[in-house]
Amino acid sequence: MPSLGIVVPAFEPNVEVLVEYLAALRETLHPERLHVELDEGRRETVGRLQAAGATVNNARRRRGKGAAITAGFEALETDVLAFADADGSTGAESLSDVVAAVVDGGADLAVGSRRHPDAEVTSHQTLARRFLGDGFAWLAGNLLAVDLYDYQCGAKALTATAWECVRDHLHEPGFAWDVELVAMAGALGLRVEEVPLIWEDKPGSTVSVVRTPVELLETLLAARHRAKRLEDSRLHEAIAAQRGESAALVERNHE
Repeated sequence: MPSLGIVVPAFEPNVEVLVEYLAALRETLHPERLHVELDEGRRETVGRLQAAGATVNNARRRRGKGAAITAGFEALETDVLAFADADGSTGAESLSDVVAAVVDGGADLAVGSRRHPDAEVTSHQTLARRFLGDGFAWLAGNLLAVDLYDYQCGAKALTATAWECVRDHLHEPGFAWDVELVAMAGALGLRVEEVPLIWEDKPGSTVSVVRTPVELLETLLAARHRAKRLEDSRLHEAIAAQRGESAALVERNHE
């Protein structure tokens, strides 16, 4: 049986909810390592999470979701790597389905989906957030090599081999890291499978309906550019030569 490591990125989490979620993940998926990447956490929070059976890296600054997951994946030494958002919107059973698509289904990257026709959403987002998500999914499907219903759900799993392939091509430190991961996997010819979830929208999201669309569009265009470079596009090679590229997250995390 392949070994499994799970990373949970967290910033100012509801500690009671997270502790309960960690217990559910441990009991359902039996990971070899359950790891929390915590940004600016309190000492008491770290202690509670460690008592719940997780290893914890408590960063002194707010890095962003993408940077936190990247650091967590780099810390794992398991055959399969997975992550889930700290609010527990993706239940442990649903995350298990995502992991199974890699372990049993042969996917290189499995992407949890709230918008898949077979998904079950037990509570609903605001109209603004639904419109934002649906519009972004439509645009991403038209710009990227991988056409999905949902690119940004906080539940994904991939093989350690797939991580080695994509890790040097990921630059987005924030919440849009998910779409960059999918874009790079598609450009590298990895097998991506979308897995419908039972998903519950949680209150308290930090997603801004004003700022978020601009950030998502910028990341999507940057991801498309990098994907085209991986596909040997002369145009995008020329663009990169003119403006240069930022260092990948795995390099910046070691600075």
